[in-house]
Formats: sequence, structure tokens, C-alpha cells
Amino acid sequence: MYFENFPLIPYDSVGNGNFKVVTNLLKRVAVRSKIKSNISYFDTYDVKEGETPEILADKLYDDPELHWVILLFNDITDRYHQWPKNYNQFLAYINDKYSNVDATHHYEISQVSGDTTIKIDIGTDNTGHSGASVVTNYEYEEDLQDKKRKIRLLDPIHVEDFVTEFEKLMGESVL
Repeated sequence: MYFENFPLIPYDSVGNGNFKVVTNLLKRVAVRSKIKSNISYFDTYDVKEGETPEILADKLYDDPELHWVILLFNDITDRYHQWPKNYNQFLAYINDKYSNVDATHHYEISQVSGDTTIKIDIGTDNTGHSGASVVTNYEYEEDLQDKKRKIRLLDPIHVEDFVTEFEKLMGESVL
């Protein structure tokens, strides 16, 4: 459904004048910032263990093929790196990335003014910061995963209009 809306273009990959009609995968549209910032259009959601965009689209929009709406609305272009991994994928990823997942990734200190619950990354050297907390590689990656879990879901009453506008914009020529 998503790629059906991409325009077809003539393309000569070799430069010999032998053009082939291909799908223009470089054509992009974005969700207007006005819509993304208007809370009446979406709900915030924490992705649960094992949930995929297809599962959420099926639950929310009764159509798993609308998974691209969720990805587009959250500016996710790389599903492998920008969508939260399930637990087994997460363990495999960090074990592949780090020789020691319990090693120090960086140190943090609490902000001293304003919101003191905010942590400040002071790097890999805690010299001069005796009260700094150690953040392990595992904790660092787990925090990144937790941030990826917080997404916005377009309210189902707006999905039809969203898809219609997407199709319209994809059909417009830039030439």
C-alpha cells in the first residue's frame, strides 16, 4: 500500500541511454509540524514488548498495512535501529556491540539547578565529580530503547484524511 504511491520514473543506471521504469524511492513527504505538535491529532503510547508497527496498526486502524502511518508519523525511516527491539533482539544487539555489557559507558551527575532529576552526561572520566554515577553499557542502551518506546499514534479518526493527503502529495510532481 505504501510503495504503491511512489511515482515511477525513467532511470538509466549505467548511463548508456537504456532507460528502465523504476519506482522513485527517493520521493518523500513529511507530516506537517503543525499536526505533529497538535495533541488533538495523536495520543502518546509506550510500545510494549514484542509490538511491531503492523500489530499496532492492526489494533488501532484495523489494518496492518497502515503500519507506515505509524512509522511516518514518528519520523522512523530505519525500522531496525529506530524501532524498539524485543528483549532477545536487544540482548543480541548489545552482546554484539560490546565486549562487556557491564563495563562503564559514561558517568552522570544530577543537574544542580532547576530540575535536579535531570542527569548530565560528563563523559568517561569522573575526575572532579566524586558523586558521579556510573552508567553501564547495558543501562545506556536500555535507556535508548526506553526512549524509542515512546511514540505518537495518529488518532484513528484522522487516518483516512492522512492517507488521502499522503497519496495526493506523492502524486504531485516536483518538476
